[in-house]
This record gives sequence, C-alpha cells and structure tokens, in this order.
Amino acid sequence: MANTPQAKKRIRRNAQRTIINRDRVSRIRTFLKQVESAIESGSREDAQVALARVQPELQRGVAKGVLHKNTAARRFSRLNKRVVALG
Repeated sequence: MANTPQAKKRIRRNAQRTIINRDRVSRIRTFLKQVESAIESGSREDAQVALARVQPELQRGVAKGVLHKNTAARRFSRLNKRVVALG
C-alpha cells in the first residue's frame, strides 16, 4: 500500500487515467467494427466512408498514447487492403 502522499496521488490519478484510456480504446474499437460490418455487407462505398472515419481515430489513439504507432498502422493497412479487395 502507498505510504507517501505522492504515491497516494499517483494511485488516484492512475485510476482516473485508466477510465479515460478505456473509453478511448472502446471508441476506436467501435469505429473498427463499423468498417468490419461494412466490409462484410459488401458495400465498398460504405466501407470507404467508415475507413475514412477510423483513420483519424487510430491516429488520435497514437497521439494520446493508448496505441502504438505500428499497431495503428498495421490495423489501418489491413483494413484498407480488405476494402480495396471489395472491388
């Protein structure tokens, strides 16, 4: 258990940051699922629109520190490849 005031404060801050970061990752996953569902439906136009919406969210996750930049690049690349393959 934390003994110093600073350690106690860090515990409080870490708990709050965990909640915020969990919300950020959840938002990114929601956008990713929208692209996935558009790809599964076979609609290239919807998939392209969803892909254009997910890219800034991935980059924001990188900027905020909840995603590694290579992870975001890999996810976007794989989604883009699947959208292009739709036709």
